[in-house]
Amino acid sequence: MPWYVLITKPKHELKVAERLQENGFEVCCPTRIEVRQWSDRKKKVTVPLLPSMLLINVPDKERSQVFTVPGALRYLFWLGEPAVVPEKEVQVLKDIASQKHQVLSTEKIEIGREIDLKDFGLTAKKGTVKYISGNQCWVVLHKLGYVIKLKIK
Repeated sequence: MPWYVLITKPKHELKVAERLQENGFEVCCPTRIEVRQWSDRKKKVTVPLLPSMLLINVPDKERSQVFTVPGALRYLFWLGEPAVVPEKEVQVLKDIASQKHQVLSTEKIEIGREIDLKDFGLTAKKGTVKYISGNQCWVVLHKLGYVIKLKIK
């Protein structure tokens, strides 16, 4: 089964992922911890790594069933077809979550950036890491169009 990119309402990613999992779907919604400051306190908040997006592994025949969940808007399309994320990139996101890497930021890939792979130690074997410097590295998710900046322990 392919992994599709499901677009959600803003700030609904975690709730939609939770409800889809309750309905029996396999969902990947990577998160990071962010420190937010209010006028009277600071607090650690869990925020999605991919804003307004989550990944869902669903057969083609059942794709429309995800819209029964409030907050699920549409699938991401690329050249008239639903965008499919390779298993390798989904595995990178799962590895990041399971190994508790601290994600510093995410950013869009800019046109013209040349990206090569270095040995990073994750299960993905090609086309994911852009650069390593000191205790940070940049992991590329080509199909999603994002670069994830990680802190290496």
